[in-house]
Amino acid sequence: MAANDRGRGAEARRLIRTRDRAALATLLDGRPYVSLVASACDSDASPLLLLSDLAQHTKNLLADPRVSLLFEDTAGLPDPLAGPRLTLLGRAESVDDSRAAARFAARHPASKQYAEFGDFHLYRVVIERGHLVAGFGRIAWVEAEELRFPPDASALAAAEAEIVRHMNDDHAEAIALYAERLLQRRGSGWQMTGIDPEGIDLRRDGERARLDFATPILTPAAARRVLVALAEAARDAMPGR
Repeated sequence: MAANDRGRGAEARRLIRTRDRAALATLLDGRPYVSLVASACDSDASPLLLLSDLAQHTKNLLADPRVSLLFEDTAGLPDPLAGPRLTLLGRAESVDDSRAAARFAARHPASKQYAEFGDFHLYRVVIERGHLVAGFGRIAWVEAEELRFPPDASALAAAEAEIVRHMNDDHAEAIALYAERLLQRRGSGWQMTGIDPEGIDLRRDGERARLDFATPILTPAAARRVLVALAEAARDAMPGR
């Protein structure tokens, strides 16, 4: 498989964006040490981790920031090895970024209980390379420039919190339609937790869902247009329409 396939980059990013946990490999005395961590990601799909200084994996990456993360979507498959997975290589860097921290908290509300403890810090993984297994015979190395969402979406990222608040406060009906009609997810109480250039994230209690955009967006104005269009599409999908 060609590693410069742009479609592979999008597939890999979708795994990062949809998963809320990952296997984290760090180095302990030169040997691999693997642990399970909660994960979120930034607007460009760079993974975000909230880690305690007391954890062994944190001690490891402070000594050597090189890490690997495994994201997988294999639950419920008769053959788990037929499901997609991404092994990501990168470096973990501590960041003081309130916007990124808010993204992590929206993904993991329970983290608010301990995020303010002095021993917890947010880390962003600087993506270097990834190995994607997207299905039988669909295997490729994907380079950093294709794994990260490339265009500048800083305007959308800056407006994300306001967009999410506005949608949850004023357009709960549209969010319910996204979940029920476009994603076939039943039940009430869905809320938007994030928006990025490639889609929106929804949450209901412990259940999460991802609605991808047909084409990427970069600005708040583009976000408004696509969210309105998705609501209209969801209404058109209602019985009797």
